[in-house]
Amino acid sequence: MRKENAPGKEKREKKEGTVLNVFSHGMLVLWAFMVVMPLLWAVMTSFKDDNAIFSSPWSLPDKLHFDNWARAWTDANMSDYFLNTILVVGGSLIGTLVLGSMAAYVLARFDFPGNGFIYYLFIGGMSFPIMLALVPLFYVVNNMGLLNTIHGLILVYIAYSLPFTVFFLTAFFRTLPTSVAEAAFVDGASHSRTFFQIMLPMAKPGLISVGIFNFLGQWNQYMLPTVLNTDPDKRVLTQGLVQLAASQGYKGDWSGLFAGLVMAMIPVLAAYIVFQRQVVTGLTAGALK
Repeated sequence: MRKENAPGKEKREKKEGTVLNVFSHGMLVLWAFMVVMPLLWAVMTSFKDDNAIFSSPWSLPDKLHFDNWARAWTDANMSDYFLNTILVVGGSLIGTLVLGSMAAYVLARFDFPGNGFIYYLFIGGMSFPIMLALVPLFYVVNNMGLLNTIHGLILVYIAYSLPFTVFFLTAFFRTLPTSVAEAAFVDGASHSRTFFQIMLPMAKPGLISVGIFNFLGQWNQYMLPTVLNTDPDKRVLTQGLVQLAASQGYKGDWSGLFAGLVMAMIPVLAAYIVFQRQVVTGLTAGALK
């Protein structure tokens, strides 16, 4: 059999690579269109009045109705929901990253009896359905006197987010060089100083990545606050949006509802846009090692 010459083989491989690139880029463009268009439509609709939403849903607004945003912010108490959500998510995110990074560092760097058991215990927490824990969790929080409180919801969010955080950061800490920590120990640094001043700054990409994932999950959390937070004055944003939709009845304030929906999306989109480079760096750090 005659072997294929090198120029012909390179030409065929180049052609196959071109077809594959066109196909992959086409799928990416299609996926981007499917994701971006609903977001743009929601933003555009938030500036329309109710009549324009139903008469011409795909057209641009005739003018920008900023009163939709003002009405959703004041009349629907979105400002209070925003404040409660920031307090809950901010406190739980800080607690999750601090506790999760400390636990992950110990599991990744120290060998002791029960290390593997504790690690797989955290992994088991990732597979436990939260729906099965709602009823016992309600009674536990109620017996502790933390029902309908901001700090009680913060503690539950931390416990809910710790398994994934420990799993993610344990793998990340294992990729960091041990020579830096050993040099710090030689210079007389304690374990806590080595962790907070040396290892934790080195793990910044991983912390930002897992922080973004936890922020998305905690910001959009609805089931836990619905069960554990029934006080109308302490509702979070997801509860507020549901209340805004349910309280309309036959009034049909769709423009205000879309304005509130866009308000809820803005912090999440802004966080990802600002930290997208760090997220990619944190996700690929282990592979690059």
